[in-house]
Amino acid sequence: MIGMVRKIALSLVLLAVGAALAYGAPVTVVDALGQTLVFSTPPRRIVSIAPSVTEILYAIGAQARLVGVSSADDYPPDVRYRPKVGGVQLDFERLASLRPDLVIGVASLQRPTFERLRAMGVRVLAIDPQSLADTYGAILLIGRVVGREAQARAVVAQMRARERDVVLRTMRSRGIPRVYVEVWDQPFLTAARGTYVDDLLRRARGRNIFGDLEGWPQVSEEQILLRDPEVVLVLHGDADRVLRRPAWRSMRAVRERRVHALVTAWVARPGPRLVLGLEQIARLLHPEVGW
Repeated sequence: MIGMVRKIALSLVLLAVGAALAYGAPVTVVDALGQTLVFSTPPRRIVSIAPSVTEILYAIGAQARLVGVSSADDYPPDVRYRPKVGGVQLDFERLASLRPDLVIGVASLQRPTFERLRAMGVRVLAIDPQSLADTYGAILLIGRVVGREAQARAVVAQMRARERDVVLRTMRSRGIPRVYVEVWDQPFLTAARGTYVDDLLRRARGRNIFGDLEGWPQVSEEQILLRDPEVVLVLHGDADRVLRRPAWRSMRAVRERRVHALVTAWVARPGPRLVLGLEQIARLLHPEVGW
């Protein structure tokens, strides 16, 4: 029994030493809210309040530090067994009970949450990627903070290689199709300029019919029909719902059956799988290219 206690104590010492050595010097970063954060050692108890953050931590091999995740987390599969701290409405008491030394989330979606956590004395790190390039930056930032910078660089290098392959293949395509991205249809919501979905569409050589708008605007059915897209990409999962609309039968995309449901998690989470979304979009827009 004494021997086992000594082994456990030695393991804890080694973990502490390893954490201290993970930084050559204190790491200073500026997050998406403009906060300057200084870390003398990597955080050891992290709560992720965004699925994209969780996927980044797993991808760079920092999942052992995760002591809590959001209720929306479903990937990788074993994340379902980790303690949940809520979703849109966080369980702050539950989160505090996990004793995190860092909470990571998304600035544009969770600013009030960050303010409350800071008021509770909890250290927070905000990311807010709006493009594939921003996502690379977020992965590298989190990698620096948690002492997994080399692993983060490797993940980004793999993603960049896949992105380059998409670009090279789509350059052989015949044209740049006009695309309507349907985020939701009650009311009609789309992804316009300045979103990571629009960024993926452009990188896959597609032309967003609402590229003249910004963010995630509501649009009318009349606007969509007037712009007559050649391809419709659906984020809510039900492409058949689009095909069944009587008023849409004359739309080119519907006539040619070019209405496709995207894997939502690949395009709605700015993390390591965003490049899978890029590949899926490119294949759907340019089926004539050898994939």
